[in-house]
Amino acid sequence: MLQYMRVSICLCVLITWFPVHGQRQLSTKSKKATELYYQADNYRVRGQYRMALDLLKQAIQKDKNFHEAHFRIAVIQKAKGELDEAEASFQKVIQLNDGNNAPSYFELSELYLQKNAYGKALEYADKFLLSGSRNSRRVEEAEQFRRNAQFGLENADFASQYNPRPLSDTVNAFPMQYFPILTVDQKSLIFTRRLGTTTQYDEDLVISTKLPNGQWGLPETISENINSEFNEGTCTISGDGRTLIFTSCYGRKGYGSCDLYISTKTGEDWSYPVNLGPNVNTSAWESQPSLSSDGRTLYFISNRQDGVGKRDIWVSEISDDNVWQKPRNLGRTINTVNDEVSPFIHPNNRVLYFASNGLTGFGGFDIYFSDLNGESWEEPKNLGFPINTGEDQVSLFISSDGNKGYYSHEDNKDVGRKGRLYEFDVPESAKIKYRSGYVYGVVTDAKTQLPVKAKIELFDLKEDKKVGIVQSDSINGKYLMVLTEGSEYALYINKVGYLFSSLSFDYTRDNPEPIEKDITLNPIELGASTILNNIFFDTDSYDLRPQSKTELYKVIRFLNGNPLVRIEISGHTDNIGSADYNLRLSKDRAKSVFNYLIDSGIPSDRLKFEGYGSKRPIDDNSRPEGRQNNRRIEFQIL
Repeated sequence: MLQYMRVSICLCVLITWFPVHGQRQLSTKSKKATELYYQADNYRVRGQYRMALDLLKQAIQKDKNFHEAHFRIAVIQKAKGELDEAEASFQKVIQLNDGNNAPSYFELSELYLQKNAYGKALEYADKFLLSGSRNSRRVEEAEQFRRNAQFGLENADFASQYNPRPLSDTVNAFPMQYFPILTVDQKSLIFTRRLGTTTQYDEDLVISTKLPNGQWGLPETISENINSEFNEGTCTISGDGRTLIFTSCYGRKGYGSCDLYISTKTGEDWSYPVNLGPNVNTSAWESQPSLSSDGRTLYFISNRQDGVGKRDIWVSEISDDNVWQKPRNLGRTINTVNDEVSPFIHPNNRVLYFASNGLTGFGGFDIYFSDLNGESWEEPKNLGFPINTGEDQVSLFISSDGNKGYYSHEDNKDVGRKGRLYEFDVPESAKIKYRSGYVYGVVTDAKTQLPVKAKIELFDLKEDKKVGIVQSDSINGKYLMVLTEGSEYALYINKVGYLFSSLSFDYTRDNPEPIEKDITLNPIELGASTILNNIFFDTDSYDLRPQSKTELYKVIRFLNGNPLVRIEISGHTDNIGSADYNLRLSKDRAKSVFNYLIDSGIPSDRLKFEGYGSKRPIDDNSRPEGRQNNRRIEFQIL
């Protein structure tokens, strides 16, 4: 899993600088010190740092000027996050060694990046580059350190605050908790917990629910159907909270070391997880999923072949028959020759956050974001200081309204508890351009009042483009659809055998506050009617506005799908103005819809139009909202 990536990188550094036993003449003349040094190596390469350090310290007791042993200690201290101790040890190495100190210069440059000491990081990167090192890989990394140090000098704002705070001990109740995600309604927090600080302990997914007092409740297993004797972690959930995709490594039937699995929620029960299949999973490593708000687009990390770098971001869409398609690489605008990890697609589906160590930043892994422009992702931007620092930042979750951020932080000095979950207030400079709200409710049959499983489609009226599809729950009828600032939307609720229902939302100006809206669907039968909420006219006009065509196409599709149905199109107004004027305007508007349908190929003998003026109000004309509801176009089954 990702949280152990940093250890593996540090081990590579340890192995690279000093060749194996028998290949290098050490500075010490003490045979015992040499023996202890190589014994320590056996523990070091397995990550058993405590034993390695003990042996190295014994070697130094035999020869206090044994600079290679001091160097080993320094690198282990750095790997453990003991940066002050490591800094002192590296400086000791330089003091003792009158030969080539390029390895210490390299390590100190990275160390000072981690400490946000960008001037010193630049100094030691330059010292390394001037040393004449022939290690081309290290030269490339040092050049990256230099770019990062320069970036830090130019962009770090140490006065900036974002108020990070650990969540309560009620949530941070385990030795390790990481990769937090939040449901769109911000009422549930889901994360991975581990009952110990090493990989031998099991990972499970747990959920904490927000209590009426605003506090987070005790974490509970998300489902006995999901958690198992195997490990479950790094998950993502759809906006309506009913599709969960997670990572599982080893044990389950799969295609590679780590695969992605899916579970769906019906009523209050999660299904048994199913492997996403060979289109998504391969013999390589797949992990760290992130779902679009409607659950139909999946971003994830893989180190499969044919990528741009080591670990890349890939994306897959689900087809209309619910099959995940072969993923595509997000390409060189996003992916680099190094590692991209932890993608997070915001609920607005317009901003992608991810971590990378291949782009210039403050050092190590930084969080970047990219805005979707049409069908293409823009050049990534660094999220900035102080969210990014010289330490690794590898996971971030931003709430749907853009106000809160969540992440996990590992503290090697926190004995017995290595990872905690944090919350912070997103600085103004880092806030998203388009916030997201949502509409939610229950879909029922108008006659029986029983829940209905319906398809719910969201269209952007400006672009006449479908931007989301969800389904209401077959057990309780619940639905939730994310709505994002910046456009006008039409929401359609569809079920075979029923008239469709439509809702209209103008989010070009309004704040995206949650809206509760229960829907009743009328069975297709004589006299059944529905309001066309997305037919638009200018004031005192009967000319159809362009935004109306989405709804008109919906009516056409309904009529083509139900060839025996005849309908009456009726126009209605509020009570402002004279009765004659309102009657004439309502009839002209109904006729405009009638003519559009005929011009689109609907036979005239299946259509009728009529205007009723203000005679059939459905709301109170004394209120502006009521008058708006009374100004409408309906159709009724004849």
